[in-house]
Amino acid sequence: MTLDIHRAIGAVAREVTVRDLNGRPAEAITATRTYDTDIDDLWDALTNAERLPRWFLPITGDLKLGGRYQLEGNAGGEITKCEPPRRLSVTWEFGGDISWVDVELSPDGDEGARLRLAHLAHTPEDFWEEYGAGATGVGWDLALLGLGEHFTDSPAISPENSDAWLGSNEGKSCIRASSDAWYQAAVDGGEDPAGARAAADRTTAFYGGEPEQPAAD
Repeated sequence: MTLDIHRAIGAVAREVTVRDLNGRPAEAITATRTYDTDIDDLWDALTNAERLPRWFLPITGDLKLGGRYQLEGNAGGEITKCEPPRRLSVTWEFGGDISWVDVELSPDGDEGARLRLAHLAHTPEDFWEEYGAGATGVGWDLALLGLGEHFTDSPAISPENSDAWLGSNEGKSCIRASSDAWYQAAVDGGEDPAGARAAADRTTAFYGGEPEQPAAD
């Protein structure tokens, strides 16, 4: 199976904003996508320790309000809000840094469910200038893509083949398309186009999609 990259990237609505968090401005990237399943099934896919490895990563911990979780090889943190099947909030702790992830679910029509994910961070200014919104946004795009494939009968991507797929031409094209989409969201949010473009190119290179290209004059 091959992936319709244009459709997959276009299925996500993206926002880049600055919000007040604990009395300080925080960069917020928001991704919204609708899935072909009901809200209860979507909630289960996000919170069931047996299902998470099928589209994301293995998870361990005390998976309840106030408990701590750990994603294999990735972030861990505390579950700060758990309101089935509508809202889940966690701290996102990785590499000595802490940020915050909030997920809201809602029905979408008779047979769909909408997921809205916001990731907020007090990002150092030099890091944001270097990589921009895509540093976090591309990673979440790939996760939401995997979640979408989880709900299909013949997925093109699975945790077992994800590394190989990311190194393929199709995977590289998807990373570039995702990075470009977050560039546009950043510009729509008021960022300087030239700076956002350069940051998006560096993010694409970081994720291994293709070598960084100089920004156009």
